[in-house]
Amino acid sequence: MSRSVLLDTGPLVAFLSAADAHHPWVREQWEQLSPPLLTCEAVITEAAFLLQRQRKSRAALFELIRRGVVRLDFGLEEELSAVAALVERYANVPMSLADACLVRMSELWAESRVFTLDNDFRLYRRHGRQTIPLVTPR
Repeated sequence: MSRSVLLDTGPLVAFLSAADAHHPWVREQWEQLSPPLLTCEAVITEAAFLLQRQRKSRAALFELIRRGVVRLDFGLEEELSAVAALVERYANVPMSLADACLVRMSELWAESRVFTLDNDFRLYRRHGRQTIPLVTPR
């Protein structure tokens, strides 16, 4: 399987919101990535909430999914045990549901990178010990 990019909430919101401090960097990265960018419903939920006051950006979020630029490619019901174990393991961080889903996705797509602005991904490990390859400004 090709090197997939797993999309986190921060870059998604920054891409859609010109007012976001990371917008220029995220736009630059986005142009270098090959769609579809894979994500989960928890990320879309977070992004929709954060963009709720920006109607055009929120509409653009749904359009990215409709056009297949962003693809929902994770079933929480099927992966619930693994996700719950991750949330428990990282309870001290604390780990969000979206982060847990992305860590699990990184385990399922071994050649993937997580596109994130979240420093917690430097702490998380897939399969217990492996660092997660990242696309991040830091």
